[in-house]
Amino acid sequence: MTSTPYEAGRIGLLLIDTTNEVFHEDGKGYPFYQAEFDRIGTFQNLKRLLAGARELGLPVFFAPMSYTEEDYTTWKRPAGIHQVMFENRMFEEGSWGAQFHPDLSPARGEIVIAPHKNIDVLATTDLDVQLRQHGVEYIAIAGMIGTMCVESTARSCMERGYHVTVFTDATASDSGPEAYDAMIKRYPAISHAVHDVDAYLKAVRAALT
Repeated sequence: MTSTPYEAGRIGLLLIDTTNEVFHEDGKGYPFYQAEFDRIGTFQNLKRLLAGARELGLPVFFAPMSYTEEDYTTWKRPAGIHQVMFENRMFEEGSWGAQFHPDLSPARGEIVIAPHKNIDVLATTDLDVQLRQHGVEYIAIAGMIGTMCVESTARSCMERGYHVTVFTDATASDSGPEAYDAMIKRYPAISHAVHDVDAYLKAVRAALT
């Protein structure tokens, strides 16, 4: 685990796919992750992270995923993850599943990024513009899936020159403890800080005082 000081006024939090499809017990994706959520405490940790960021006055960015009927039926080369989502019609635009979970939803003044369709949020949305317009250089990335969207977005943010923080307890892997352990081993190579929620909030609080 690394530790790098943060700079006041330049820190932001990105939450990826905090939607009903993933985090509500009736969501189509929830059964895939429930065991890991329970083992890690992912949902409660995300709630604490969001509450802490708001208490500290950090800008919070929400990155949802959604697909249209045209996406489901006309894509020529859906990758494996897309095939799974398309077959199950996950994250359908306008559906309950694509809506934010009530406990992990944007508040007034928080920024909702344009829906992403690939696993790298930075590559195909307005995330980069929004971060720059809000003066964010230190971006912490949490949500789902730790081995896909979180990891891919962290890599891109790092390569764009952002200071990147990822979390050990505010995400989960796609396939159990072994994949989680491998993910955590990769994180230091693609980020500048790897923290649990408490350590991150403590470090940010110190930077703001």
